[in-house]
Amino acid sequence: MRKLLAALALVAVAAAVWGVLRGSRPPSVSFARVQRQKLVSAIPTNGKAEPIEWQAARAEIAGLASTVAVREGETVAKGAELAAIGDPALQADIDAGQAKVAEARANLSALEAGGKPAELTEIENSLSRARLDLEREQREADALQRLAEKQAATKEEAAAARDKLRQTQAEIAGIGKRRTSLVAQTDVAAAKARLDDAETGLKLARERAAQAVIRAPAAGVVYELAARPGAYLTAGGLVANIGRVDRMRVRVYVDEPELGRVAEGAAVAITWDGLPGKRWQGEVERKPASIQALGARQVGEVACVIANPGRELPIGANVNAEIRAGEAADALAIPAEALRRDAAGDYVFLLAGDHVERRAVRVGISNVVQAQVVEGLSEGDAVALPTDVPLKAGSRVTPAIQ
Repeated sequence: MRKLLAALALVAVAAAVWGVLRGSRPPSVSFARVQRQKLVSAIPTNGKAEPIEWQAARAEIAGLASTVAVREGETVAKGAELAAIGDPALQADIDAGQAKVAEARANLSALEAGGKPAELTEIENSLSRARLDLEREQREADALQRLAEKQAATKEEAAAARDKLRQTQAEIAGIGKRRTSLVAQTDVAAAKARLDDAETGLKLARERAAQAVIRAPAAGVVYELAARPGAYLTAGGLVANIGRVDRMRVRVYVDEPELGRVAEGAAVAITWDGLPGKRWQGEVERKPASIQALGARQVGEVACVIANPGRELPIGANVNAEIRAGEAADALAIPAEALRRDAAGDYVFLLAGDHVERRAVRVGISNVVQAQVVEGLSEGDAVALPTDVPLKAGSRVTPAIQ
């Protein structure tokens, strides 16, 4: 019994000693080594894809859409028919215009030929009869003149025959003047003017009919198709947008504090949840000129241009973006979580033997997981990672190097 009590007492003493020793041991803190490596700084954010070039197709006249010849997402050539406005009056105007042109052209041709066919026929007939009379009267006058010379006819009969001949000659001359005066130059000019007016009216009717067909202003993909068969289209109203999608513009929303790290020409990578694993590469085209609210965020719209050769990224897609803000080939890197900051600036807790010391650092580029230290640390140094144990300069620790 005494031996058992002695053993229990020994165990109790050992436990007490172990507890005292354990209570005085410095707390365990994780540390990471400062390492040299390539460090890429990136700004992760989100954005929206849109065509790099686009044009709107709009109705030139108002009316009901009789046909819609395309579908959303369809690729069309420049000038392809998108939709048409049905209006029977348009074809009626063309038919009436063609009839007026034909009539005006016929009148002009008649005047340029010397007059209207009926009037010309009458004049030619009168002229032919007068010429026949002239030939006959010429023969009679010649015969009476010979007879008068032989005293077989009187001089009065011969003179009368010559007078009649002169009258017929005068009649022929009058008919000729009548034909010449049938068409005046002013009549031809007026007929030409009427033809011009008729042709102008026909041209306008055809142009108006052409305006009833809405065509693609450029080659590309149809999106935001607003026209529907039977829907009323207003003059100037949107029918569809046509965009180029082999290259696309992505409007990336960068939080205001990060905008200073964005540079024009910086590389950008785009991903889309609709195609996991697919990445589109591009670059920053333009930095924002203003800041705007986006929900609870204050952001700037950074315009980026990416290649989309397979046209897999659709217009209007909500995308994930990563802008490369910098790169260091041989950076002294520490975990970003080891970096601390207060009113005095950036600092870390550096392992010095069995305790830590505060070390001010100057930081270069960084990303979500790592930061570059350009001043204050050396390769191989160990810096404290976040811990539940409050640390201050001189705190003793039990280091756990990761």
